[in-house]
Amino acid sequence: MYTANDIRNIALLGHGGDGKSALCESMLFLTKAITRLGKRADGTTVSDFDDEEKKRQYSIKTSVIPVEFDRCKLNMLDNPGYFDFAAEVAQSLRVADTGIICLTAKSGIAVGTEKGWKSLADAELPTMFYVSKLDEENANFYNTFDAIHSTFGASAIPFVFPVGNVIVDLLEKKAYDAAGKEVALPGEAEEKIEEYMMALNEQVAETDEELMEKFFMEEPFTAEELLKGIKDGIKQRAITPVFCGCAMNGLGTVQLMKNLVKYAPSPLEGKPAVVVDEDGKESELALDPAGSPMAFVFNTMADQYGKNSYFKVISGDIEDTMTVVNARTGDNEKLGNTFFPKGKENNKTGKVCCGDIGVFTKLASVRTGDTLGMAGKVATVKPMKYDEPCYRMAIYAKNKGQEDKVAAGLVKLSEEDASFTYGNDPETKEMIIAGVCDIHLSVIISKLLSKYKVEAELRPAKIAYRETIKKKHEQHGRHKKQSGGHGQFGDVHIRFEPQTESEDMIFADETVGGCVPKNFIPSVEKGLRNCVGKGVLAGYPVVFLKATLFFGSYHAVDSSDMAFQTAAGIAYKEGLPQAAPTLLEPIGELKVYIPDANMGDIIGDLNKRRGRVMGMNPDADNRGWQIVEAEVPIGEMVSYAIDLRSMTQGRGRYALNFVRYEEVPQMNQAKIIEDAKKAEEE
Repeated sequence: MYTANDIRNIALLGHGGDGKSALCESMLFLTKAITRLGKRADGTTVSDFDDEEKKRQYSIKTSVIPVEFDRCKLNMLDNPGYFDFAAEVAQSLRVADTGIICLTAKSGIAVGTEKGWKSLADAELPTMFYVSKLDEENANFYNTFDAIHSTFGASAIPFVFPVGNVIVDLLEKKAYDAAGKEVALPGEAEEKIEEYMMALNEQVAETDEELMEKFFMEEPFTAEELLKGIKDGIKQRAITPVFCGCAMNGLGTVQLMKNLVKYAPSPLEGKPAVVVDEDGKESELALDPAGSPMAFVFNTMADQYGKNSYFKVISGDIEDTMTVVNARTGDNEKLGNTFFPKGKENNKTGKVCCGDIGVFTKLASVRTGDTLGMAGKVATVKPMKYDEPCYRMAIYAKNKGQEDKVAAGLVKLSEEDASFTYGNDPETKEMIIAGVCDIHLSVIISKLLSKYKVEAELRPAKIAYRETIKKKHEQHGRHKKQSGGHGQFGDVHIRFEPQTESEDMIFADETVGGCVPKNFIPSVEKGLRNCVGKGVLAGYPVVFLKATLFFGSYHAVDSSDMAFQTAAGIAYKEGLPQAAPTLLEPIGELKVYIPDANMGDIIGDLNKRRGRVMGMNPDADNRGWQIVEAEVPIGEMVSYAIDLRSMTQGRGRYALNFVRYEEVPQMNQAKIIEDAKKAEEE
C-alpha cells in the first residue's frame, strides 16, 4: 500500500505520434508489469485499448497507466495528441502534479509541444521534456534541445543526454546502456556535464537567497542543497528538466523513472485543489491524508459493462465500504466497486489512499467534475471549463424512426465527453451537434454505432435565413366561393411595408365605416401571422414587416372567420413578391486568436467569406499572437474550424456569436433560394 509521499501523478502531453504511449509501454515492460512491448500498429498497447483507438491508431481518451518503480507508484496519464481531444488534457491536468511533454529528436518542436507548454503554464504545473525516438535516422538530441532552450527559455536543462549509443545522467555523472546497465563514462561527456551543471547551479541559485549568495561566492552546493534547490526549482517552474531515450529499446527509460521518483513533486507537494462555495467564492484546499475522505471525478469512460468514473483522492482515504455524498446532486452513492485502473484492466481494491488515482464503476448518476465525500463534510472542487465548441453540424439518423436512439446515445456519450454539445434548433428543426472539429464529431458518430448500435450521419447545419421587404405595396385579396347553401366570402385591402421597430410582424387596422366588421379583423391578423412563417422567396420566416388593413368588404351571410383568414393569405402571397422581397442572413461577431505569422492568411480568408475586419489587437496572454475581430456571415463559416486548423497548423482558435441579421448581397441570393427549393422538394 502506497502513501501520498510515494505517489507521482504525471500527465503526458505532446503532439500526436511523438511517443507518449510508447513511453508508457517501455516503462511497463522494464518494470515487468507486461511481458512484451505492445505496438500501436498492432493494437496491442496498454494505453490505446478502446476499439475506436485501435481502428484509428491514435489516442482518443486519457488512459491511466500505473508504473511501480523503486517503491514508488508513477501514475502516468497518457493524453491524446490530437487537438480535437483537448478536453481530455484539461481534465488530466486537474489531477496531475507534473507534466511531461514528449517530442521527437528528429521532428523537434511541433504545435503539440507548444500547446502542451501553454497548458501546463496556464495550470501552473511543473514541466519536463522527454525527447523520444533517438534511434530514428537524422535524429539529433542537441538540435532539439537547442530549439527547446531558445523557444521556452533558460530553465530547460538536460538531466539526461545521449553520447553515442549510451545516455549520461547529469546528476549522477554516470553513463548507461539500453539495458539500464552502467557503462564507462565517455570522455566527450565531461565537457557537457560541466556546461549543464553550471546552468543547473545557476537556476538552483535563483530559488533561494542563501543559495544565490553561495553561487556568487563560487562555493559548491552540498548534495542536500542541490536536491532541495532542484525540487524547489521544478515546483516553481524555474527548472525544466529535459530527458531523452528510445522507448523501443528501453534506452533512457529507467533513468527517467529514477529522476521522476527523486525530483517530481508528490501529491502532498503539488498544487492544492480549488474549491468553490455556494456563492461561487474560490479557495484552496491542500491535500490532507488525515482529512475527511473526499474524491474528485476527473474523467468518465463507458464500456459494455457500464460507466467508469476515474477519480483522485484529495483528502483522507476512500474505502469501498463507504457511502458518500455527491456535492453536485446531494445524492448518496454507495461505493463497493472500487478499482485501480491500468489501461483496460481494473484491479479490485478495498482502499485508495490520499493522492492516488482510482476508478469507481456503476455509479450511474456520477459524472465528470463531481466531488464525492462524507455527508456534511464534502466541499465542491471547481469543475473543469471547456472551450466553446465551434464546429457545428446537423446529425441525422440513417434509418427513419431511430431519432430517439440517436438522442439517447448522445446523452450517454456526453457523460464521458463533456466537451461537445447537442440540441434541437427550433429555427431549422434539426438536431445540432457541436464539437472541436471534424475528427471529434467523427469519433462520436463511430461510437454511436459501436456502443449503441445506431447509425447516424452528419450534414452541414441549415442556416436560419430570414426574409423581409424593402418597399411599400398595397394588395387586394379576395376569397369567394359558392358551393350551395352558405358560401365563403372575404375581401381585404392590405398595405405591406418594411419597419424597424420589431422583428415580429406589426399589424394595424385603419378601416373606417365598418367595411370589415370588427369581429373579422382578428381573423385577418391571424391569416397573416399564419403566413409570415414562410416567405415568398425561399420559404424562410418574414421579419420586420408591417401589415395594415385599410379597406375591405363582407357578405352578411357568406363571410366567416376562415374566409377572411384565407383572403389575408391571398393578399400576402400576391402582395409580397411586389414589395421587393429580399433575404437576410445571420451575422456573427468573430474573434480569431492566431500567431502573428498567420495574419495575412487569416485576413485574406475572411475577405473571401465576405467578412468585415473590425480590428486587430495583440493577445495580452500570448506574446507574438493577435486577436482579429470581425463580423462575418454565419453561413460562410460552416468549414471554418477545419480551414483555420489548416491555415495555422492547429494553433489558432476562434469564437463566433450571433449579433444581427443583414441583407444578403443580390449575387448570393440566387444560390440560397435554389438550395432551399431543392431541400423542400426532397
